Amino acid sequence: MKIHTFKGGIHPKEKKELSNQCAIQTISSVKTVTIPVTMGGAPNTAVVKPGDVVKKGQLIATGDKFMNCPVHASVSGTVKKIQNCLVTGNSQVPCIIIESDGSDETVYMEPLNPFECTKEEALERIKQAGVVGMGGASFPAHVKLNPPKDKKIDFVLLNAAECEPYLTCDERTLIESADKVIDGLAIELHLTGAKGIIALEDNKAYITDSLNAEIAKQGLSEKISVCLVKTKYPQGAEKFIVSACTGREIPSAKLPADAGCIISNVGTVCAISDAFRLGKPVVERTLTISGEAVEKPVNIRVPVGTVVSSLMPEVFTLKENAAVKIISGGPMMGFAMCSADFPVAKGTSGVVFLTEKETFLTEENQCIGCGKCVATCAMHLSPVLILRELKAGNLEKARKFGLMDCIECGCCAYICPANVGLIQRIRLGKAAMRKKMADDKVKAELAQKKAEAEAAAKKDSQGGAK
Repeated sequence: MKIHTFKGGIHPKEKKELSNQCAIQTISSVKTVTIPVTMGGAPNTAVVKPGDVVKKGQLIATGDKFMNCPVHASVSGTVKKIQNCLVTGNSQVPCIIIESDGSDETVYMEPLNPFECTKEEALERIKQAGVVGMGGASFPAHVKLNPPKDKKIDFVLLNAAECEPYLTCDERTLIESADKVIDGLAIELHLTGAKGIIALEDNKAYITDSLNAEIAKQGLSEKISVCLVKTKYPQGAEKFIVSACTGREIPSAKLPADAGCIISNVGTVCAISDAFRLGKPVVERTLTISGEAVEKPVNIRVPVGTVVSSLMPEVFTLKENAAVKIISGGPMMGFAMCSADFPVAKGTSGVVFLTEKETFLTEENQCIGCGKCVATCAMHLSPVLILRELKAGNLEKARKFGLMDCIECGCCAYICPANVGLIQRIRLGKAAMRKKMADDKVKAELAQKKAEAEAAAKKDSQGGAK
């Protein structure tokens, strides 16, 4: 079977062996959950208040915009507080804290046949279930699966690459729930009229036969195929999945839909299957807890809002004084956290506890212009030149060198012999560029209004003169 890939990228230690043999454990004995009011899409507003009794699956936060993605109670119990809490990214956001009553009573929606209802009904079900991209970006699924009419979708790509080191929850899901994965993908194909491609890194090639067997079992052999891609980081990034599997290129500043593709994560298609077959909203999350600082790494399924630190020591334990870095997500694109006191959200694919040996806690040195970052950049950018312009305060020149095209994969920082914090600087540069663009837009609008007002005043004065 041909193995597809892209130019550039890196080969960090995979560390998959720490957890890829660990079956997914369902953890239901969570006493308290801290659920962010918004987990993807437009900002939500809580529709419950402290003291309210809620049931698992009950709507607790939503909004009236198309981009809103509802949030549901992940346990049955009592709303204790609504307050700002620490979340991934080290920011404080409004969260609904629910104390479980242990009953696990549910109020799911009625099951709905996705192949007999209308497209509008199907998209509404996906929205009401609160399904978002569960690979980390948390983009609302009902929006992604409803592209503009001028965007013809030819392929739905199931991103099963899982290229981040340490993380294996998608791999285990493919092994343990292939029927649900294929069912969810089939629903997306029905909605889009496209063909399906499962992008699987070749370090997981052993799953191919079981996936093909399930595809055949569901009578989808003509619609879904498995494409092996090279085990290389960042193979799972949308631009490289599209390039490797279809030979197409996503234009700069455009979306996969502009290349005729939609990309879904393994967790997303499972959530879509549950939304129709069980009427179940997104109230659980499968993730990996790994790293050399963990005694026994695990793959677990927990209620959304479970605080990571509350899982110790019952679910996992840390080696004494071993953890020097906590990352929400994978080590390449995840967020370093100040503590483990943050909740599992819909987009949390893993939490990694690293030892000093696994990290690069070294002083940043002067860039020597060696060009290694240029050679390894999968986006074919020049990080060294972007950095120089950012240091000089030349945002526009940095933009010309590809500042806004950077996907922040971390390859350049990984390969840099001087340990320059390229990604941190690029992220700050992008934030400054976005602010400048927003300010320029406001100035242009004000200038246009002023010009229109002056033109109207001139016209009135000319009319008066006549």
